[in-house]
Parts: sequence; C-alpha cells; structure tokens
Amino acid sequence: MERDRLDFGNGNINRLFRAMFFPTLIGLVFNSVLNLCDGMFVGHGVGSDALAAINIVAPLFLLCAGIGLMFGIGASVIGGIRLAEGNTKAARIIMTQAYIAGAVIFGIVIIGSLLFTRPLLYILGCSPALEELATDYLLWLLPGLVFFYLQCAGMMLIRLDASPRYAMSVQIVAAILNIFLDWYMVFPLGMGIKGAAMATSISCIVAGIMVVAYFIFFSDKLKFYRLRLSYKSLRLSIRNTGYMAKIGFATFIAELAMGVMMVTGNYTFQSYLGEAGVAAFSIGCYLFPLVFSISNAVAQSSQPIISYNYGANQPLRVRQALNIALLAAVICGAAIAAGMWTGSGLLAGIFLDSAEPAYGIAAKGLPLLGLCALPFALNITFIGYYQSCEKSIRSIIYMMLRGIVFMIPGFILLPFALGVNGLWLAIPLSELLTLAVIVPAYLNHRMRVLRHNAKDYNLFR
Repeated sequence: MERDRLDFGNGNINRLFRAMFFPTLIGLVFNSVLNLCDGMFVGHGVGSDALAAINIVAPLFLLCAGIGLMFGIGASVIGGIRLAEGNTKAARIIMTQAYIAGAVIFGIVIIGSLLFTRPLLYILGCSPALEELATDYLLWLLPGLVFFYLQCAGMMLIRLDASPRYAMSVQIVAAILNIFLDWYMVFPLGMGIKGAAMATSISCIVAGIMVVAYFIFFSDKLKFYRLRLSYKSLRLSIRNTGYMAKIGFATFIAELAMGVMMVTGNYTFQSYLGEAGVAAFSIGCYLFPLVFSISNAVAQSSQPIISYNYGANQPLRVRQALNIALLAAVICGAAIAAGMWTGSGLLAGIFLDSAEPAYGIAAKGLPLLGLCALPFALNITFIGYYQSCEKSIRSIIYMMLRGIVFMIPGFILLPFALGVNGLWLAIPLSELLTLAVIVPAYLNHRMRVLRHNAKDYNLFR
C-alpha cells in the first residue's frame, strides 16, 4: 500500500496539517452526508415519527461513539508520545489494550440494551406513540456496535500511523455502502425504520473489518501486540487503560454531550411543541454532526502533530500547529454558520415535505442553531490541543462547560425568556459562554510562559 510519508517531527507544519486535514475532512463529511441521507430516506420514506424515534435512540449511539473516540484519542496521544520517544513496542501495546478494553465495554452496553430495552428507551425520552419504531431501530442497530468501535478507535490510530488517506477510505466506503443500503431497504424493500438500522449495522461491520485488515496487513509501526496473560500484565493494562480514558475523556464527554443535548431537547421540544417539535429538533440533530465533523476534522488533524511534537519536546512546533488549527476552525465555523443561516428552508426540505408542521418549525429554528458553529469549532480545537498535551483535566472541564453545565440550564431557562427561539439558542449560548472561559485562560497561560522565558533569558545574559 502506498503510504502518506508524513514526518510529524521534522516536516513543515503547514504541509503536515494540510496532508492530515483534507483526507480527515473528506472522511468525516462523508459520515455527515450519511447522516443527512439517512434522515432524508427515513423522513420521506417512513415519516416524521420515524425521525423522532431515531432521535430517541441516537444518544445511545453517541455514547458508543464517545467510548470509541475516548480510547482512540487516548491511545493516539499516548502512542504518539511513545513513538516520538522511539518506543514502538509501547505504542503497539497501548493500541492493543485500547481495543480490548473497548470491546469489553461495548459488550456490556449491548447486553444491557437487550435486557432493558423498554426502560432504556423511556429514559431517553420515548413516548408511547414512538415506542414501537424506536424499539425496531435499536434492536437492529445493536449487531453493528462492536464493529463501530473498531472503526471509531481505528481512525485515530491509522492517522497516527501516517495513513490519513486509508482512514478516509474506510469512512467513504462505509458511508457510501450505508447510503445505498438505506435507500434500498427503505424504498425498494419497504423495510422502514428497521431497514435503516440494518443498513447502519452492515456498514459498521464492513468498516470494522477494513480497520482490522489495516493493522494486520498494511500498517507501518502500529500493529496488534500479543499481551502476556499474567497478573502483572493485567495490572499494567488496567493502569494504561485508565490513563487512556483520562486523556480521551473530554472526547467522550463531547459525544455524551450530544446525547444530553438530544435527550434534553427531546423533553423540552416535546413539552412546548409536541411530536412535531421533536421531529423539527431531530433535523437539527441530524445537521449537528455535520457541524461537529467539520470542526472535529480540524482537531483530529492537528492532534497527531501536536502530541508527537509534545512528546519530542518541541513547543514551537506545537504552537505552530495550534495556530494553524485555530485559523482553520474560524474559516470552517464561519462557513457552516453562513450555510445554515441562508439555507435553512432547503435544509429542512431535505428531511420533510413543506406541508408537514415540523418543516416550518425547523426552517425558523435552524438559522438560530447555526450561530453555534463558530464558537463550537474554536472550543473543540482548543480542547483537542489540551488533550494532545496531556492536560486532561483542563480539557474535561471545558467540555463539561459547553456540553452540560451551560447547555442544560439554557434549554430550561431560555424558553421562559425568549419563547420557542430560546429552545434553539440554548446550544449557541453554551458554546459562546465556554469560549469566553477558554480564551482568557489560554491567553493568561501564554503570558505567564512568555514572562517566564523572558526571565530565564535575562538570567543568562
């Protein structure tokens, strides 16, 4: 396989970021297009209640994505540092431990979902009118979840192995297959929401197999490593797994926060606007992964560059990578906001017929939701930077602020002050308040570093 030949330690930072960013962006955008097509096929082929039912189950899927990305980011950051130190064996052990830990956790999630399906759905905000549709979607989604974990964690590790184009190909193949199967099972076969779930499971299985094949046949430095079956090995694995989870926990919170956003939004939209409100909010939830993916492409592209150079003790290259990532975040965030502001009617029409009550609610609300794009992109970039530099506590705090601390009160309080518009503005306000915390803290830290460096310079003059 032709490799991407990336030198994280010595290559030009601009070129490295571009080489990582465009394949990562394309792969993540394909995933987002998949979400849009899934919603479009279900909305037009089954109806708005089916969209609402998927929105009920989506937080569980996001929880699983969060677990996969948590271990993927954690293993990638630690593995990048170990590779910078020349310790390839340790990087391989970290990768193997991450996969084993994730597989165990996913097994528990799947078994729990099978045993407690109905209580789980009602905890997620399901209503009796949506129970049958939500149950069908959940049960046919579960078979693909373990393979989904292989894909989520694998994307980070394949990019660390300097193969962003292969990571892109995995996401593109899975997305195209899922889109085709969505259409085929919902329309020609008439399988409804069950067919949409089966399509997702099959595409996850294919993507997971492609990831495993990469590490067995094509990888450069990162390969599966046979772990010893001893008490000492088990103790070290638990310790390493805990540290990986600590590093990647902010990313887990990001996915969990989207789940919290959906659950809280489902309850508040239901209470103010009924099922039509939940269906309208579900359109925003289908679009939000597009916002997340484009912004996350910036963070994921800079992450291996930053973590490798952090491990190699090259702070100037770390700052260069962060500055480039922040510029890219501004461009991407502004473009997304403009698109949602000017194209809200078109975006709502992708999912629903204009005669549906949910269409009008969504067309009015999407421009307000789009205001979150720019501060969100900057927040995710800063948080990714702190993760890559092993500043896990700071990244966790910031992710908690934007995803839970500011957002939940926003959903509850803003509608009292602003009516229905307040429902849509809860997320933008949360992102803006978080950015107002992050930027002064970062600038204050940079000033302290500059003063310390200036003091050291004067001592040696």
